[in-house]
This record gives sequence, C-alpha cells and structure tokens, in this order.
Amino acid sequence: MKKPGLLIADQPDTRQSGFFLNHQTGTRFFIFQALLALLLFSACREPAVPKPHGYYRISFPEKSYQPIPEGFPYRFEIPGYSRVVPDNSKNAEPWWINIEVPANKAEIHISYKRLNDNLAVFAEESRQMVYDHTVKASSIDGRNFINPADRVFGTIFYINGNAASPMQFYLTDSVRHFLRGSLYIRATPNIDSLKPVIEFLKTDVVRLIETLTWTTSQ
Repeated sequence: MKKPGLLIADQPDTRQSGFFLNHQTGTRFFIFQALLALLLFSACREPAVPKPHGYYRISFPEKSYQPIPEGFPYRFEIPGYSRVVPDNSKNAEPWWINIEVPANKAEIHISYKRLNDNLAVFAEESRQMVYDHTVKASSIDGRNFINPADRVFGTIFYINGNAASPMQFYLTDSVRHFLRGSLYIRATPNIDSLKPVIEFLKTDVVRLIETLTWTTSQ
C-alpha cells in the first residue's frame, strides 16, 4: 500500500531501451572499423605513377655510299639505301632532285642555280629559308664549310628542336655554281622519337657535302 504524500515515478522499461543503446553502439563501432580499414588500405597502396611514353626501336642499315648518276653539273655521294628522283614540284628547275631514304621516311631536297653575279641574293634567300623554322626551332647553329681544292664553299645549318627540317646547307664555287640542300623527315616532328633518325642521316648529309665537286658537262 502506497504511503500518502510520496510520489513514486514510473520506472522506464530499461530492457528495450538498453537493446537500442547496445545496437546503435555496435553499429557505429562497425562503421568506424570499416572506415579505418579503408584508410589503412589506401595509405598502404603505392601512388599511381604514369608510365613513360615508349617509342618503337629503329633499326638502321649499314653505312655505304655511291655516286649519283652522271649528267648533272655537280657530283657527290649518296647512301646506298637511298635513291635519286627528279623534283616534280611546280616550281622545280633543271637539275633539281630529291634523294629519298624510304626506310626512314626522309628526303634531301637538292636545288641548283647557275650564278650570274647574284651570289649574295641566293645566299640570303637560303639563310631566310633556314630562319623560317625559328617558330619550332630551339636554336640554329651555322657552320662554315671550306674545300679550296674543289672550290666548294658554303654554310651548314643545324636546326635544333621540333623543326620539320633539322639540317640545311648551301654550297658554291662563288663564280658559276650554287647548290642548296635541306633534310626533311616525313613524320610529325618530335625531337625525342626522331633524334636517332636525325643523327643517323646527318652523317649522310655531311658525306654529300664533303664529296661535292662541280662538273663541266652542263
């Protein structure tokens, strides 16, 4: 029997509320463990590193040289793995030729002019054609070439960077003959991938220059 004046509050049913407390605590603990495991897994993984670009391996033929066919006002040696074809472009003139190297998609363009007191004009035009590549070139290195025995004088231009023509030159006897040449690679210029090809063909261009002589047949 309850005593008067004493208020006894109803006691909550702790069995049900205790179940919810324990269930919520367990769920939170499980989520915490899952997040912690995910963070540890992510931290242990090595960061993704992009693979460097690769390039196909390029094989080169053995060096060999042969003279160009007769009938031109000039003579020089070209690689055995190249061929001489006439320049059929719209503005081509007599004795203009292209030396093709099919395996490397390369060409050496040769143009020829007969001098008539206009050496300075042709030399300046040749220099201008070289410096037209300054947009893509990182630098241009000009070197004089002198061969007094065969009366061959001129300048060789090495065009560094992603220019379409990595090497050009002009040669003359300063009286009668003027010859200009330019090396082109028929591929998208990329110094990293084309460097082996350029270095390989540079020696062929130098060989052409060093073996140049003038003829009197024309």
